[in-house]
Amino acid sequence: MSDFAEVLRSWKPRLETWLDEVLPSASTEPQRLHEAMRYSVFGGGKRLRGALVVLSAQVFDAAPEVAREPACAVELVHTYSLIHDDLPCMDDDDLRRGRPTAHKVYGEALALLAGDALLTRGLALLAEAQRAEAVGLMVRELGAAAGSVGMVGGQVLDLESEGRPIDRDAHTVLRRIHLGKTAAMIRASAALGGLAAGAGPEAVAALRSYGEHVGLAFQIADDVLDETGTAEELGKTPGKDRDQGKLTYVAALGLEGARLAAREEVERAIAALKPLGNGANGRLAELARFAVERTS
Repeated sequence: MSDFAEVLRSWKPRLETWLDEVLPSASTEPQRLHEAMRYSVFGGGKRLRGALVVLSAQVFDAAPEVAREPACAVELVHTYSLIHDDLPCMDDDDLRRGRPTAHKVYGEALALLAGDALLTRGLALLAEAQRAEAVGLMVRELGAAAGSVGMVGGQVLDLESEGRPIDRDAHTVLRRIHLGKTAAMIRASAALGGLAAGAGPEAVAALRSYGEHVGLAFQIADDVLDETGTAEELGKTPGKDRDQGKLTYVAALGLEGARLAAREEVERAIAALKPLGNGANGRLAELARFAVERTS
């Protein structure tokens, strides 16, 4: 295991302090809604996407604080997606990060609304970013990543693929699904860090390419862990994708084939960093490797 897990642990307290600052308190009316939002946001998790925003900004020698708003924004939007993903009409999961899912605690209607509120708060938060001239670009980046041509579109393709037979096109279909469902938000996280730091278009494009490959590697590793991990390790029910007839990289490529595909995406991610110089080939390369070496 790379030491990047320790890097994430070191950033997590600051990211959670920022998240606490940008969210309404649990005592703010309507209290039950804000309780559900905070329950979901502060229910654990690695804060990988938020850390990626900060680390990408630091490639350009930016202070961490310039990444505060976009880092929180991606974490809020990511949490919204998890709440909705767990709903009975989607994956119908009872556990998330080792705790009952939001709809199990607060009911489906309030969980749905908590997710909606986190999405809108995340996008609105970008208007408060320190680099005012980058606000429009940031909103466009995150909005596209989260929307119908990004994460939401990928979720639709994932639902439509349930029960699909495994054939020679399966890998292509999987890539199309997860370029949206998983990779789009990780791609945006990397790009937002560059935008927050005032990076130029070519540098931001390199970060997008890097993030896209990291996102695919992360998803392939998730599919492997779903087959090999335990509920205690994963914090959620393992094997559900297989039980629901979902198209996964393990189903399409086999366990060893999926592991190889994940390593190849990591190599492509690291190669994408070359235009950024040696300064990018430290923590960002470690993050890419961590995506496939993690155990949860």
